[in-house]
Parts: sequence; structure tokens; C-alpha cells
Amino acid sequence: MRRIVMLVLIFALLCGCVPADEPLPSTSFFAMNTPMSVQIDGGETLLRGVEELAYALERKLSVTDEKSEIFAINSNGGGEVSSETAELIEFALDMCESTDGALDITIYPVLRAWGFTVDDVDYDNGFVLPTDGELSELLALVGYEKVEVSDDSVTLGEGMMLDLGAVAKGYASDRIAGYLRKNGVTSALLNLGGNVYALGKKPNGVKWTIGVADPINGGTLGTLQVEDAAVVTSGGYERSFTGSDGVRYHHIIDPSTGCPADSGLASVTVVGDSGARCDALSTALFVMGLDRASDYWREHGDFEAVFVTSDGELLVTAGLEDNFITQGDYGGTLSSVIR
Repeated sequence: MRRIVMLVLIFALLCGCVPADEPLPSTSFFAMNTPMSVQIDGGETLLRGVEELAYALERKLSVTDEKSEIFAINSNGGGEVSSETAELIEFALDMCESTDGALDITIYPVLRAWGFTVDDVDYDNGFVLPTDGELSELLALVGYEKVEVSDDSVTLGEGMMLDLGAVAKGYASDRIAGYLRKNGVTSALLNLGGNVYALGKKPNGVKWTIGVADPINGGTLGTLQVEDAAVVTSGGYERSFTGSDGVRYHHIIDPSTGCPADSGLASVTVVGDSGARCDALSTALFVMGLDRASDYWREHGDFEAVFVTSDGELLVTAGLEDNFITQGDYGGTLSSVIR
């Protein structure tokens, strides 16, 4: 329940903040273990089609649904999957390699040990933190480079498991946007559990205004004006608990340690053309920390980012300098622009 409440809060903060002249047809539903909302300049048939597409992707990509393709290969150490699932796994593995393992889609055994794969863990009564020894054993099962994909066949090492949670919702936003474009929609706003995709402009010709959550003070950190772009945020504030040792633990695991990433960042927001890529990068850059993430941006240059450090500094990459409008405690203030 803690996770659902937080995602609903993020959902509220990451909607289009400037209303269109007329309310757009919309739908809200629950898929991929998160609340989703879609506004489109189109009819009810397309809205139902969006829901059906999201559910279809969930049936393929869920790590907990016993009928999904990912659950099957995790249970069997590999197997045949659909071409779509195979292609997404290959994309995710490419992102793992590109980020030098800051993203690792084989982290699932470790994530389970921390209890972040289910919603009903009682962290306040009886949850036992994983020991260093347990984490060491589980880390031996982690290593994206051990995954083999050949055509539509996937092979995992013994005891390994895949989790596409770091790319699945972003990928779903890309697929839904493609479905809407194919059916003539030129204006839509998708919010898939905080993974936002703005298709075109609003019907009145104005860009979509997307709010970014403040991970430290609550409320809204600032806003972006976007069109045909994904906006994805990852932060330690989204899902966390206080352990019996009094330490706060969050769900973004550093694959090099098996522990929640202690990178000096409170949140990372990535803006770019691809929802799947933004989804993957928001997690990876958070794990990297500010210096490595800045270097990665300089090297690749095909996305923009907003960083909030654990001590409250607010930084944006150069492409957002004139686009990101700060609000709340940050009103009018940027700590730095990354160039």
C-alpha cells in the first residue's frame, strides 16, 4: 500500500499542469503493478485499446505473474519468448553494457532479498535485513553479461533471474504512443506510474507542462515544457523503509554492492525521445552518482537530465537550462548547469 500511495502522489505531480481548452477524453487503470492514466485527443475505442495494450505487455513482461514470459524463463533458466520480449531483453542488455553495469536486469534475486518485489512486506514487524553473507551469495547470481539471447531464445545462468522493471513502463509508453500515432492521434499525455510521455502538443497548440516531484521537500520541484518526449524520474523517496537499525533503505539497488545505491543523489529525471531509454537511464544515472552521470551525458548527449543531490543541490544539463522552471523551495534557483 505504501508503494501505491506514493505512485499516486507522483502521478498527481507529473500530470500536465496547464489545462487544455477542453478536457480530453481520459482513462485511469492499474497495470504493471502501478496506477496509469492516459489523456488523448481521441475516442473511447482508442482509450480501451490503450488499456488492452498495457495489459498485454504486462502479461509478457511481469516478473511476478506466473503466466508471463519473464516468469517462465526465470523459473526454467531460459526458454522461448515472443519476438517483442526478446527484443526488449536485448535492448535492456545493451543499456546494461552502455552504463557499465549501473543498470543490471539480473538484480532480481537481490531485490527480492530486500523485500521490494512485493507490496505486503511488513517492514515494521519481523522483516529481517539481508546479511552481508546472504548478499554476497546472491550477487554471485547477478551479471547481465551471462544472459544469452539468440533469436527468440533466452538462456540464463543457474539461479539467475531477469527483471525488466527498469525499462518496462518506459517501453510501454513508447508502444502506446506508437499505437496512438498509427490511429491518427496527434495529442496525448501518458502517465504510466510516473513514466510520462507527451505525444505532440496539447490540442490548443501549447506544449505539455510536466511537473517534476521534489524528492526532499515534497510538492513540485519544477516544470518542463515538452512535446513528443518522455520524462522519467527515479528517486530513493519513491519506495523505501526504515530498518530495525534505524537506517532508511530505498529500492534502487547498486549492482556492485547489492545494497540500496548510496550515490549522493535524491532523484534523477531524464528527458528524451524514447521512454524505454529514459526509464533505463533514470535508474542507471541514479546509481552512478552525479560525477559519473554527468560524464555519461557528455559522452552520449542524446538526452537531458535534472539531478537533485541528497543535500539539496539542483542541477540540470545544458539543454534544459532555459526549459526547466523551478518552483517551491527552489523557486528561481539552480545550483548549477552541467555543460
